[in-house]
Amino acid sequence: MGDSSSSPLDLVGEPFAVIESDPGVFSSLTRRLGIRRVELIELYDIEPWAVEHLSPRGLVFCFLWRKDNHRPSDFADPAAARVWFANQLSDDACASLALLNIALNCPDLAVGEELEEFRRETEGMSPVMKGLAISSSRFIQRAHRGLARPSDLRGALNSIATTTLSKAKKAETKSKRPPKPAATSTSTAKGKAKKKAEETDEDEEEVYHFIGYVPAYGKVWELDGLKAGPLEVGELSDGDGKSWMDVVRPALRRKMQKNNIRFSLLALVDGVYERASDELEFLKRERASLQRRMPDGWESLVDGALLEQARFTFDSPAGGSSAPGRTYAPDFGDRRMKRDVEIMELPQRALVGAWERCVRDAIKGKVALEDEVNKAMRENTEHIKRTHDYEPFIKEFVTCLQSEGLLEAILDVNDDSGKSKKRVKLNGKG
Repeated sequence: MGDSSSSPLDLVGEPFAVIESDPGVFSSLTRRLGIRRVELIELYDIEPWAVEHLSPRGLVFCFLWRKDNHRPSDFADPAAARVWFANQLSDDACASLALLNIALNCPDLAVGEELEEFRRETEGMSPVMKGLAISSSRFIQRAHRGLARPSDLRGALNSIATTTLSKAKKAETKSKRPPKPAATSTSTAKGKAKKKAEETDEDEEEVYHFIGYVPAYGKVWELDGLKAGPLEVGELSDGDGKSWMDVVRPALRRKMQKNNIRFSLLALVDGVYERASDELEFLKRERASLQRRMPDGWESLVDGALLEQARFTFDSPAGGSSAPGRTYAPDFGDRRMKRDVEIMELPQRALVGAWERCVRDAIKGKVALEDEVNKAMRENTEHIKRTHDYEPFIKEFVTCLQSEGLLEAILDVNDDSGKSKKRVKLNGKG
């Protein structure tokens, strides 16, 4: 840490910025926040056949925001007091807010030391104070801003500066304005109509917003940081055989119909990489247990093609080693012990078939794990491309063209042939 006496203390921090509604971006955000063994995937349908096998822990819904009208009684549920919920107090923070509102209501989710401490410190706070704690958290700010485009980061700063200057200018104009004469009912009505029209124009600006859905304390909740509190979607019952997705599905349909196709839906699910890695690690140990019981010269008893494939099938894609590696599931050791007992009880004639099944399963498991490693590499490449700032290069390139006398020729400026001047388009805007 640097010397605090030599640098100013920033009590506000940098603003949040817009991030994309992309599963790779949100999965990266979970890891930056310290949430482990989960990822976010995009859902293209909410019917049971498309969702139930995923066992989602929560949902992040992105939609074109319009103000909803709710009565105070809608937020008066006593059970809502147990739900961890924060209000959104910073512009463009809704992505992190929706994710935190979900993750901190999942008691069995590994959220990391920083978020666990954050949850303990804010547990007794009001939603407004929790939102303030999120807005002032350097840890959450860095995790969020690290996934934003440089242009969006500059846009967030510009928005704050513009808003501040606009309010200061209005305050100054108001202080210099002479007092108005008493208004008649007609002029008052016209003034209100004009003000309402201006507010309507402002509301027509397209703003996308993230909210969360999560099951907690026997109910399903809609967690929207712009609302007063958690909004109950429905109750969960153990006896009817319904999952929490069956409860939330009607509410999601209403939201989707209201927004037509202008929405996206992400599901927080157990990490596929961790599951695939555990499967391969499980089979590594199973092969070792089986080979310890095999008789001398067992290599001549098994399928030759499988024996050759087994030489590299059990190598981890990340490390390239066939030695037992890291595991993630809490019950991995218990399952491994039960399988070892089963292998000890197998008759000798069944060992060859069990070994061959183990190798075949490992081939499938390694393909699945390699797919996850390749997906992570693609997401990392996209992250680098998305967050790299190309503006300095573009400015320097245009400056060099101008200094070499090439810019006017490229733009056909001052062309004697009478051609019309062309406009340079950057990012599709003139």
